[in-house]
Order: sequence, then C-alpha cells, then structure tokens
Amino acid sequence: MAPPKRYPKSNRRKDSLRLVARDHATVLLKKPAAYYDDSLNVTWGSQDQYEVIKQLGKGKYGEVYEGINLRLAARDKDRVCVIKVMRPVKEHRLRREVKILQHVSGGPNIVRLLDIVRDPDTKTPSFVFDFVDAMPFKELQAAVTDLDVRYYIFQLLIALDYCHSRGIMHRDVKPGNVLIDHAKRQLKLIDWGLADFYTPGKEYPVRVATRFYKGPELLVDIKDYTYSLDVWGVGCMLAALVFKKPVFFRGEDEFDQLVKVVRVLGSDGLYAYCDKYGVELDPRLAQLCGYRPRVAWRKFVTGDNSALCSPEAFDLLDRLLQYDHHERLTCQEALQHAYFDPVREGLPGFKPLPEPMAAMMAQLEARRRQQQQQQQAGSSGGGGGGGSAEGGEAGASGSGGGAGGSGGGGAGPSGQGRQQQQQQQLMQQGGNGGIRDEAEAEEGPPVPLRGPPAAARAAKETAVLA
Repeated sequence: MAPPKRYPKSNRRKDSLRLVARDHATVLLKKPAAYYDDSLNVTWGSQDQYEVIKQLGKGKYGEVYEGINLRLAARDKDRVCVIKVMRPVKEHRLRREVKILQHVSGGPNIVRLLDIVRDPDTKTPSFVFDFVDAMPFKELQAAVTDLDVRYYIFQLLIALDYCHSRGIMHRDVKPGNVLIDHAKRQLKLIDWGLADFYTPGKEYPVRVATRFYKGPELLVDIKDYTYSLDVWGVGCMLAALVFKKPVFFRGEDEFDQLVKVVRVLGSDGLYAYCDKYGVELDPRLAQLCGYRPRVAWRKFVTGDNSALCSPEAFDLLDRLLQYDHHERLTCQEALQHAYFDPVREGLPGFKPLPEPMAAMMAQLEARRRQQQQQQQAGSSGGGGGGGSAEGGEAGASGSGGGAGGSGGGGAGPSGQGRQQQQQQQLMQQGGNGGIRDEAEAEEGPPVPLRGPPAAARAAKETAVLA
C-alpha cells in the first residue's frame, strides 16, 4: 500500500485528555502581555555596516551568509558574523521571531543576536549573529567519543531548558540547528524561526519541525503539545550520534515517518498513546503502521558504534523517545540523568565549563544528590526502577526500565574498565551484529492491523451503550 502524500489528519474526541507541560507551564502567566504579544517596535540597524562574503546555506524562510562587520578592526575576533537574509514572511511572524530572539539571545549555548537590519529599498529584513565555525554533522559523528556525545547532548539540554524557562518552545530541534565547534567544544542552538511562546492548553499548528525530528504528537495531529516536542528532537539526535546513523527515523513523508517510529518503538505504545488522548488515527495511517513489536536498543549495536553505547544511553533514549509527550523527561530531569555523570563529575578529557554553565551544573548536581538521598531514605531497596541490559524490550511507559536501559535514578559506572565491559556485553547481546537501518528493525512481516487495547474498546462500547 503506497503511502498517501498528503499530511495525516487524525480525529480527536472533544472530551479527550488534555495535559499541560510538567515544567515551566505558567511562565507567561507571570509576564506582561508585551512579553509575548505581537506588539514590537524594531530598531533597525544599517545594512551598510556589513558585507556579505559567501553563502553558507538556505532554507524555507531565508538564506544564510558569512559576513564581516566593517566597523570592526580586521583583527577583531567579532568581525566575522553570520547574516540571515529573510524571505518575505507575515509581519506578525517576523515580530514574533525578533521578540523571541531578544528573550533568548545570550543565554547559555544559544547563538547571540548582534543586530537587525533592513534593506532601505526592498525592506528585506536581515538578522546578524555571532559566527560559529561549525563542523558538519557527518564529520562530527566520525570524530566524537562517548564522552563527547554526553557532553554535547548535555549542552543542548541546557540551551533548551533555558528557552523553556522563558516560556518558549524551539519546535525545530535537529542537527542543522545545533552548531558545534568541536575544536573549541562549543555548542550553539540556532534558528528560532519556528519557535513560539507556550500557553497551557493552546492549540498550535502541527506543521512545524523537520520531518525526521517530528514528535508523534505532530504526526497524529495533537495540537496542544508542549515543550516536550523539543525533547523528542534531542532523543532523535542522541540516537543518531550513539548509533552513528545520519538520521535515525527516516520517513519518506509524514505518514511514513510515523511508520518508521513504530518499527522501532512498537505499535502497542502508539495505540495506547492515541487511546489515552482520544485520537482516532487516519485509517490509512493505522493500516500502514499495522502491528510491530518493540525493538531493543541493543539490536542497533555494531562494531562501529559499540564504544558509544551503554545501558545509561539506552535508558535515556527510552525516556526521551516516548510516544506520550507528557511522559518524556523534561530538560531539567534529563540533565540529572546518570548518562551525564561523567560530564558533571569532570572526568579527564573535559575542559572546565565557563560561567554561567558551571554554576548551573553545580545547582543541578546538588538537586540530583538531594533527590538520591530522599529516595534512599524513603526506600531501603533504592534504585531507579530500570531494567538491565538483559531486560529485553521496553514498553511505552516512562516509569519502567526500557529497551536494555538502566535505571535513570542510579549512578552510572565511573571507571573506563566497567564501560568497556558493558560495551562487550552489549555487543554479545546484539546477536546479529547490529541493524544497519531502522527499516531492518522489523521482526518478520507485519501482521493484520490491531485496534486499541481491549479494555479501551470495552470502555468505548460501554459509553456508546450508555
């Protein structure tokens, strides 16, 4: 059955469950309307101050160039800049992007907005940013170590938590919008053109984010999504880095994108997710998904990527790549995960972090240790509730262990020897030497379509009879 080429359109019951973000949900309630509305008087700079050198890239909403600030001396390190020339957009969209940039610019690991200029004749606006000598994602994948991956994902989470704490969803987290200067160990989150302010309960367009990084909520037409949409993008990036894949979920269109997710995470979780939020899948989409078992992360381990794989990485993937957007870790929770213990503990190979990130990390570590003490005091059993690497495939719930994941609350191994032992175990458990592509994660042909869980069907039938 060939996938339809139009965007999926699912139906949702009017009385369906609607939940708000688990963190930073009330930020805008504490802000004046001028913080988030369309009212904005832009102070335009002079474009004559800048000279374009070469094109760096282009997208749907603009073209990006390397440029120089002519008012700065040739030896000034800030002389080189990035100029984003906007394509025609609606005025309110431009004002929103400017306002969001002003709120987040200069935050930890977020690109700094230097100037806003406009062509006096065409009125075409341009944004001027700091220049980042970024390494292409494909080259980065070949260069990074296990500690590097942990470090950069940690930095990305810091950037996202910062913007979430200001009531802003990025809505386009992907490698192309995460610039990494590997030589300087710097990460910058860029491109706020699709970002928006989060209001609890508000319905937003689902045509945001880049296809390969779209969360399931977008693909099943849930419009009241939250900051956790960004967390899904982080999970996709982590999976691509750990398993050394250019893209982890590579769909041909929006229908096929969900199919690719189901082939890894399984169909039970998808149907439970839809049932929880009162979503009736587009029939063609449901037929394409069919029934699929969940695939354990260890099945993706190969000789090429085993050094990047660990039980902590698998457990974090379980908690980031949840169908249920409400069950995903928040950025703050993810920052406290055991996967990042080596980053927080400053193992050899990491340079001291500059302020204010070092202070933020210290606060997170103190909070994490306090929670561990409370857990130990409350339960003699302790532990984070996760499965071991031998634990089999994970379900869709965020409370369990996972596809070979370890408990999220416990401390990870601190020694290189133990990490090597774990990697060897993972390779042995992989069995078939790893799966080369997410499409190969299928375990046999799809069986006929199954519906929602029996209990859910019975509840629906009872409601109809009533």
